[in-house]
Amino acid sequence: MITTLQLPVPLTAKVEHLTLRRASEDDLGALMRLLSDDPISASRGDRADEADTAAYRSALTELIADTSNEVLVVADGPDEPLATMQLTRIPGMARRGSTRLLIEAVRVRSDHRSSGIGSAMMHWVTETAAPAIDASLVQLTSDEARTDAHRFYERLGFVGSHRGFKFRVE
Repeated sequence: MITTLQLPVPLTAKVEHLTLRRASEDDLGALMRLLSDDPISASRGDRADEADTAAYRSALTELIADTSNEVLVVADGPDEPLATMQLTRIPGMARRGSTRLLIEAVRVRSDHRSSGIGSAMMHWVTETAAPAIDASLVQLTSDEARTDAHRFYERLGFVGSHRGFKFRVE
């Protein structure tokens, strides 16, 4: 169960008073804006359009209820979240039955990128979350067009060891 992670926790970056916490229904608008604050995501349909609110609300409700998933946000006090990520615990048969921790939908608000928030989030995942849920591998995928993100993950010790494939279901 990933929901056993001890949250909220403080994070250290150039922005003061950051807290990493579980997302709630109250964060829905901010999550929609974070997902759309990116040209690649926007091209895939994440536009923070009010007409999509029900779909996002349904997804967030399902994720919050699923003990294998966490949707997390980083906030600076009472203000709107500055960043988000989704974590999924994946038990597996490969690697002698090891558990993986998948990181998805990492977003830092554009006016706070390069402030250390993303690094603080990833360090918390690899140093705290993964060991706490007994994961032996942390993995993520990144669109091939995100070359800046690739350099960021490599600086943090992630290795581009696999090639991912996706199949879009119409």
